[in-house]
Amino acid sequence: MAIIKLSPDQIQSLMTQLDPVWCFIPSQSQPQTVKQDSNAPHDSNFLQPTDSLQAHFKFKDFKSAFAFMTRVAQVADDMNHHPEWFNVYSRVDITLRTHDSNGLTQLDFDLAQAIDKLV
Repeated sequence: MAIIKLSPDQIQSLMTQLDPVWCFIPSQSQPQTVKQDSNAPHDSNFLQPTDSLQAHFKFKDFKSAFAFMTRVAQVADDMNHHPEWFNVYSRVDITLRTHDSNGLTQLDFDLAQAIDKLV
């Protein structure tokens, strides 16, 4: 299946279907990264600023946050689309983007909707 980067109009339309916890972060608002190094690992494209979806979740404690992350991990793995995330105690921050398209695709919105159902 081809991975097709979404247009700004498509992104705007799909944002209306997500829980308000999700924010669209355009690539222009992200800090620029260090110049590509020819010795950089294959996954260095993960560092490139691209459009993304971001959400911040707060839970009652670490166990609840980690249980949520485990549920998300199972769904993401089934979709073969894995989030970038950060966890400190009861907080989970999630960033979604499709690195292969250097932007957002339908997969990002599908995963965000699946995550909404897990909260």
